[in-house]
Amino acid sequence: MFTGLVAEVAVIERVASFSGGRRFHVSASCAPDLQRGESVALNGVCLTVEGEGLGGRSFAVSAVEESLQRTTAGRWRDGSRVHLERALAVGDRFGGHIVQGHVDGVARVMRCGRAGRSFVLAVQLPPELRRYVVAKGSLAIDGVSLTVASLKETILQVAIIPETLERTLFGSYRPGDAVNIEVDVVGKYVETLLKGR
Repeated sequence: MFTGLVAEVAVIERVASFSGGRRFHVSASCAPDLQRGESVALNGVCLTVEGEGLGGRSFAVSAVEESLQRTTAGRWRDGSRVHLERALAVGDRFGGHIVQGHVDGVARVMRCGRAGRSFVLAVQLPPELRRYVVAKGSLAIDGVSLTVASLKETILQVAIIPETLERTLFGSYRPGDAVNIEVDVVGKYVETLLKGR
């Protein structure tokens, strides 16, 4: 489980295809501390560390076709930069919201930039995810825990605080970019439970 608080921006150094998926060699400052079998989230996609990648300063993870098609991982190339978060350890502070690393869909950036004194990111949700998003509720965009500032039909806006802007890639996003969306899991559980009544 994750909280949506990005630890660092990592770099995909090399992408290699295998039958049924792709292996990513990722350069990150935390690489020497990672253990085989540990979970990491890259742009909100939960992946399993398979071992050392390139010379101890990187690690390898693999994504199967399902993940490549349902997330932006299928677009990652050599040199792509991604948000990295390590899994929550027992006893850690819980600073964001419950993020599983199970991407619900891919959204499109509509606008990204300054609006007055704020930095605003607006994305268009896939229509099937709209019912899980509420104004002032939580969701993860590319693995980052954010609060929905406003919502109109399938367009949502989030305000990015300076600290988040500095620690993430949001400042480089452009209209048309694809981003991973994970909605708040609580809403999905409530919907499933109510269907059974």
